Amino acid sequence: MFVYRKLKIGKKQVEAFQLKLFSRNLIVIKGSKGYIMCGYLDMDTAEKLGEVAVRISGVNTISQALKGNVESCSKNAHRLGIYKGQPITEVIEIIG
Repeated sequence: MFVYRKLKIGKKQVEAFQLKLFSRNLIVIKGSKGYIMCGYLDMDTAEKLGEVAVRISGVNTISQALKGNVESCSKNAHRLGIYKGQPITEVIEIIG
């Protein structure tokens, strides 16, 4: 099953994707400056590509992701003011 949503958080709009794999869902929330990814995706690769990437874990739905906090982030995300433990809704205001 695949779920796609356009979300408006504050003044920012992002696209959210949820793809059912086997035991869990792959979650990605994409803004104009960067993205939020679940634990299925690799931060090392995002770092090598120089992307603004934020990682969350322990979520299985888009709704859970929106209630989550930053587990880790790329150097370029950190340069934008994103930090470990920050609420995802604040991150969306930055990357949206």
